[in-house]
Amino acid sequence: MIVGVPREVKSDEYRVAMLPSGVEDLVVSGHQVIVETNAGTGSGIPDEEYEAAGATIASTAKDVFSEAEMIVKVKEPQPEEWPLLKPGQIIFTYFHFAADERLTTSMMETGATAVAYETLRGRKGDLPLLTPMSEVAGRMSVQEGAKYLERPQEGRGILLGGVPGVAPAQIAVLGGGVVGKNAAQIAAGFQADVSILDVNVDRLRYLEDIMPANVNTIFSDRHSIREQLRNADLVIGSVLIPGARAPRLVTAEDLKIMKPGAVIIDVCIDQGGCTETSRPTTHAEPTYIVDGIVHYCVANMPGAVGRTSTYALCNVTFPYVKQIASKGLVQAAADEPGLVEAINLVAGKVTYKPVADTFAVPFVEYAPGLLAS
Repeated sequence: MIVGVPREVKSDEYRVAMLPSGVEDLVVSGHQVIVETNAGTGSGIPDEEYEAAGATIASTAKDVFSEAEMIVKVKEPQPEEWPLLKPGQIIFTYFHFAADERLTTSMMETGATAVAYETLRGRKGDLPLLTPMSEVAGRMSVQEGAKYLERPQEGRGILLGGVPGVAPAQIAVLGGGVVGKNAAQIAAGFQADVSILDVNVDRLRYLEDIMPANVNTIFSDRHSIREQLRNADLVIGSVLIPGARAPRLVTAEDLKIMKPGAVIIDVCIDQGGCTETSRPTTHAEPTYIVDGIVHYCVANMPGAVGRTSTYALCNVTFPYVKQIASKGLVQAAADEPGLVEAINLVAGKVTYKPVADTFAVPFVEYAPGLLAS
């Protein structure tokens, strides 16, 4: 198979979808890999390393897309990339369709096959391709929250850990999944006063067992969320419904009960955000203020730490890249049932139900014949 790795063009995206070691593995196995020039620069990987591994270096994205049977990316295709996609071409990347109707309809029009990292299921029912970036984003959320709580950033002027005689910051983490767990662990290390809210009592019991004493677990309901918002200096939104739009847990009215200068880090913005007033931002302009509350809603948070994120991502995506390249998507999906969950679009049809439900479009259950045709 011819596998293409274009340079990411989303604003301030520094990750790349394949390491030189992955290129070498594919080439040795008889595949061809085309890498766009400077694709790895943001992660500290020069073209020379890809060439040494056996890749062909292409001068433009058009050259990559026109030749490749499978495109491996990090972020969803951007508008300037849509015209380059071909019917039947496999695009393996993060899509987050439920947060973007224009992306969904445009990808349907291309006829390409969209295989989404974020909905691929592991054999234990987990989301193995989402996990490492959730770990990065969870840890980054506290780092960014600490920065934007500083007064020059229009925050409250709060030090997360306080000092002797002065209380630490109060942090509310909405959602106790991978993002929430990692956020709470880092916040606890800063000696902040942390609360994790979740609707899964078994998950709360687990978090209670592993977290230090300055982390409290709270069952999430409308009353407890508002109580936490009233007291919090920093709110981290980390809820997830796989492949679907994030639930709106914080309304515009809720901002009025929060402390002026408090900060909301909406990590789930790539799935639409859990705050009514959230809208996607970029690393170049990461924040805005609504009713005195600082909102940080960068949709590709891990992109800022490109080298760490690239290695963490490629560690988990490459085995699936190799399976698809070696067997073809039909056979790879037959051998790895969780891969079927990742197939969101085929030949203009939506094959992942949460996306179909989000936009009220017809859902077509995946069958090998769809790809074979």
